Amino acid sequence: MSYQHQYIDGTRIHFPVGKVVCVGRNYAAHAQELNNPIPTEPLLFIKPASCVVSPDGGFNIPQDRGAVHYEIEIAVLLGKPLSREPSADEVIDAISGFAPALDLTLRDVQERLKEKSWPWEVAKSFDGACVLAPFISGFAVSDTTDINVRLTINGEVRQDSNSGEMLYPIIPLIQHMAGQFALQPGDVVLTGTPAGVGPLQAGDELIMELPGRTAVTTRVLQRN
Repeated sequence: MSYQHQYIDGTRIHFPVGKVVCVGRNYAAHAQELNNPIPTEPLLFIKPASCVVSPDGGFNIPQDRGAVHYEIEIAVLLGKPLSREPSADEVIDAISGFAPALDLTLRDVQERLKEKSWPWEVAKSFDGACVLAPFISGFAVSDTTDINVRLTINGEVRQDSNSGEMLYPIIPLIQHMAGQFALQPGDVVLTGTPAGVGPLQAGDELIMELPGRTAVTTRVLQRN
C-alpha cells in the first residue's frame, strides 16, 4: 500500500506526500560520533516522496549495499506554503503535525561518496529510506524547543534526546530552509538525529517515540 500522511487517530491528511527536507549533523554529539566537523550553517539535503514508507506492519531495508543505519528524528509536517525566509509566526502557523521518523542511511555507500566529494542522494534516497510514523497535531506541541525523541531496538534504548539539544532549533531551521527553496503543504522536515546511530538487522524490533506524546512499534521485515 502506498504511503499517505495521517494523524495518530487514523485520520488521513489530505496533503499530498511532498519532498522530505533534512538537516545533517544538527546534534553535536552525533557529528562527533561519526568524526564529522560541526557545521557552521545547516547542512541540508532532500529525500524524494518516493522513499517514504509507513512503519505499520514493518519495513524492508536493502541488501548487498552495505550497512543500513537507523537515525531517529523529529519529523515536522507542513500544511501551508513557506518561502523567502518567513517569520517565526508564519512557520508556527504552517506546522500541521509532529512525528517520529527514521532517516535510513546506506552508511558504507555514504562514506564512499564522501571520500569522492560526491552528493549523498544515493545513500539517502533509496526506496524506503524514510520511515514516517503518524502525526500528532501541531497544536499538541506548545514549545518546539522541548520535544523528546527516542528509539528503542530489541528492548535497548539506542537514541534518546531532546530538541533543546539541536544546534539549529526547529523554527529557525525551517525559516532557513524556506529561504533556500519553497516549502509546500505535504512537505516534511526531518530535524536531525542525536547520537547513537548504528546498523539495522532483519528481525529487529523498534519503538519510535516522541515520549509522552506518541509511540509506534515496528520491525525490520527483511533485507530486500
